[in-house]
Amino acid sequence: MDTSEQEIPSVRMSRRAFLGKTLCSGAGLALLSAPDLAEAALRTGKRTLSFYHTHTGKELELVYAAGKHYNPLALNKINTYLGDFRTGEVHTIDPKLLDMLWALQCRCGKDGVFSVISGFRSPQTNTSLRGRSSGVAKKSLHMVGKAIDVRFSEASTKRLRDYAVNLKAGGVGFYPSSDFLHLDTGRYRTW
Repeated sequence: MDTSEQEIPSVRMSRRAFLGKTLCSGAGLALLSAPDLAEAALRTGKRTLSFYHTHTGKELELVYAAGKHYNPLALNKINTYLGDFRTGEVHTIDPKLLDMLWALQCRCGKDGVFSVISGFRSPQTNTSLRGRSSGVAKKSLHMVGKAIDVRFSEASTKRLRDYAVNLKAGGVGFYPSSDFLHLDTGRYRTW
């Protein structure tokens, strides 16, 4: 690790704390529509997300965008991290999905961690899961990197669902018995 990489964590955490207390909580992001959400993201500087993968136990925290620019190295790390852990396949994750997570994190006013239940799914994995559950779509947006199933450490799943519904930025599925929220960048709908 070179010197510049060693300095990033302390700067990132300081900036993240600042954003969490001033920009995110003060922006009222839960009331924004999808176009307004994109505009707010452009104005707020660095956007950071933290993940914990419930199946692999791996953690990831990084700045994935700054202003209107996405960090390609960070996006590649996210693509790998959210890849299909069953098959090892990796797919491009839609950056709009990351912006949805970031907006939800901001609305909660906390620097929390998203627990990932499912990111990208290969067609093989999706078919296998469909055989075990009626809740898995045949043409799931998970298979094209446009969906994620999560929990958030700083908010109940129900509260996170309410915030996501207010965004009107894509699909929001609430699974209270399994305690997770499905988010996707498809057309706005809820279930």
